Amino acid sequence: MVKPGRDPRAELVEAGARVLAEQGPGALSARSLARAAGTSTMAVYTHFGGMPAVVRAIIHEGFARLAAELAGVPPTADPVTDCAALALAYRRAAHRAPHLYRVMFGATGFELTDENRGIGAYTLRVARDAVARCIEAGRFHPAEPWVLTRRSWCLAHGLVSLELAGFLGDPAAGDADFRAHLTGFAVGAGDDPARAQASIAEAFTQ
Repeated sequence: MVKPGRDPRAELVEAGARVLAEQGPGALSARSLARAAGTSTMAVYTHFGGMPAVVRAIIHEGFARLAAELAGVPPTADPVTDCAALALAYRRAAHRAPHLYRVMFGATGFELTDENRGIGAYTLRVARDAVARCIEAGRFHPAEPWVLTRRSWCLAHGLVSLELAGFLGDPAAGDADFRAHLTGFAVGAGDDPARAQASIAEAFTQ
């Protein structure tokens, strides 16, 4: 049973994410979810009404945690450091809850809807603001901030996905790769190589 003092809805969301991440969408049912959460099928229907609402709640929770991680990165006087720090926060969020991360981006075989994708769009705004500051400071070439934001997101998401899949080895050992790719992105966006290296090195000390 759900432990006293715990939120049964939160327990069901957590359990649902694990079922999807470990067994795929075909394994998710009211019965399997109730069993994984240590509760009854009635609790599933009471809190969600059905599986689509469970999946939406999982995606909401994953992006809420990601947004909180990104919000914990305070702006500094160096916008390139901030961009790198946000990429590292994205990485931390994924490693802290890989089961949620996989569901958020459809890596479990669950087909995302436009509504599902729209849930997390707001999380990129803080990254877009940091990129805009890089452009305004002359560190990045003039460009539409969202274009560079999407490129940096693709970079971070690709690296994190490979890490979670075990292709890049231990995450602690992967810091050098992550730093090199972030530096390459900043230089490609227009930053001076030496300044980019220094700024991104600073992000790893925070």
